[in-house]
Amino acid sequence: MSRQSISFTEPNDKWLKAQVESQEYTSKSELINDLIRQARQQQVQIDWIKTKLEQAEKSGFTNMTQSEILALSKSKLNG
Repeated sequence: MSRQSISFTEPNDKWLKAQVESQEYTSKSELINDLIRQARQQQVQIDWIKTKLEQAEKSGFTNMTQSEILALSKSKLNG
């Protein structure tokens, strides 16, 4: 595992210390690694949503009503 030296603003440092003091995490390093993991997971979700939106935009528009779209979606789910 590589070591890094980073600086925090005072409010961020206080928040990190409070998390460690509350025994939610055993160290600032553990907390920061967890935050990075969460950010990476969020980025995967964002990328997936972005891809789906781009695909939807490329597929064009519809003249179907909300009720028709819902019925079609339900019929596809039910086979």
